[in-house]
Amino acid sequence: MSANSPTPFTGPQLLLPFAACAAEAWQPTMKALPAEGTRNLAQLLKGMESVHTDEADAHTLSPPHERALGRALGIADSATPDGLIPWAARDAAQHMPGAGGKAWAWITPCHWAMGREHATLTDPAALGLQEGESRALLSAMQPYFVDDGITLNYVPALGPARWLAEGELFRGLPTASLDRVLGRNVDPWLPKQDKQDPKGTARKMKLLQNEMQMLLYTHALNDERAARRLLPVNSFWLSGTGALAAGYAAGEVPAAPRSLAQAVFADDWAAYAQAWAALDANEVAALLARQRAGEAVRLTLCGERGATTFETGHDGFFARIASALSPTPLLKVLEPL
Repeated sequence: MSANSPTPFTGPQLLLPFAACAAEAWQPTMKALPAEGTRNLAQLLKGMESVHTDEADAHTLSPPHERALGRALGIADSATPDGLIPWAARDAAQHMPGAGGKAWAWITPCHWAMGREHATLTDPAALGLQEGESRALLSAMQPYFVDDGITLNYVPALGPARWLAEGELFRGLPTASLDRVLGRNVDPWLPKQDKQDPKGTARKMKLLQNEMQMLLYTHALNDERAARRLLPVNSFWLSGTGALAAGYAAGEVPAAPRSLAQAVFADDWAAYAQAWAALDANEVAALLARQRAGEAVRLTLCGERGATTFETGHDGFFARIASALSPTPLLKVLEPL
């Protein structure tokens, strides 16, 4: 997927998920952005050069921003299989004693909106799950998961919207990021049984998903939620599967604001334009100030297909002429992503 390999970086980093996307409204929205709304970004990019490109397509299980973040954190590299960035194992290493070496996954309680031909995954944030509700659901679902050698864990630090699941089944099972499937038909993104899955793990997960849909359909908690006019929890999403490599050492955590992503998932393009203006006035402006103070900084712009990482230009000819260059139009930078 990657055209070159990024070098380790310990300076200030900013990573922007969904700086570009495939929605029809994206390009008109970007063309309508006033120049002053991304003035700081234009100035920042003038003093930078591209140091890494990540090119794939919009059907990878791990989206570009997760691949970039995984590389920055030291839990992924160019050899990491698609859909196996061990996000849950990283959380487990931070919050679960004795988690090392085990295989983990994220289990996200969610609502599937059932249509005539397929189910669409609703943003789990819309459920507004409370801790008591989440714990009750976990308790009801746990016995079914145990039958497949999976242990569910409620971790207060992660909040009620996501659980950690431990089980050997997750070690080599590729899964799709929630960011790939939100608001979309779930079918193309479910784990698939193929020749690389001789143990039938994907089939086991499908059967487990069906069991949970039947269980949740009649669960008292959903009756209570219906009385409060809240969406029912009628399924779960499996993601973040895998195990950390031996000798894992945590990397620097880039700032990765989610405001653009949230606007895309809400299909709110006025909010998307506002998010760009807010980012430019805050996070981007702060990075530009540090660049102008002489620090080396890194910026990664991510779309649904790929990502490009920029760093402060090295001393020499590029640095001397950067301030005199006309900024590259932002749309031209983002369209390939």
